[in-house]
Amino acid sequence: MNDTPNRYGVISRAFHWLMAVLILLQFMKFFDRISDGEHWIGQTIVPTHGSLGLILLVLVVLRVLWAVKQRGQRPVVEGALATFAKVGHGLLYLCMILMPVTGALFVLGRGYPLRFFGTPIIPGSGTQTDWMIALGNLHSPIAWLFLLLVLGHVAAAVYHHLALKDDTLRRMLGRAAG
Repeated sequence: MNDTPNRYGVISRAFHWLMAVLILLQFMKFFDRISDGEHWIGQTIVPTHGSLGLILLVLVVLRVLWAVKQRGQRPVVEGALATFAKVGHGLLYLCMILMPVTGALFVLGRGYPLRFFGTPIIPGSGTQTDWMIALGNLHSPIAWLFLLLVLGHVAAAVYHHLALKDDTLRRMLGRAAG
């Protein structure tokens, strides 16, 4: 259940892989630009984009709290790449927080209600709020940065596994290092 120096525990792995799947679904929003969303992605996945973003915001907060609780027990990254890994993970977490916040600001700034699977959870004002829209407009550039960071994260995992032949990927798959 808990993390150990040799592997990530069930809860850490569940957060990681559940969020990975949800983030992959969120990245499908990029395809909404094709044919004005007139395809299966635009009609099935894109309508849940905001709701999935809210779920991800809750999950990232819970994940951070869990990581803080597990801090002393987790596998430690050592060596020349340790600082690079810490900065990369910090930027990933920052994006995971900023994405739903800027998305919500954009929607609310336009005067629309914030909905969770169709149910309004924050009522819309009916009027535009320029500062919210301005911050909300950062959503798309942050999404592109986040995509690059995720691709870098995947590339780093593959590099660790194939080139360094260390146990980094095995730890996140739940197999003890060694």
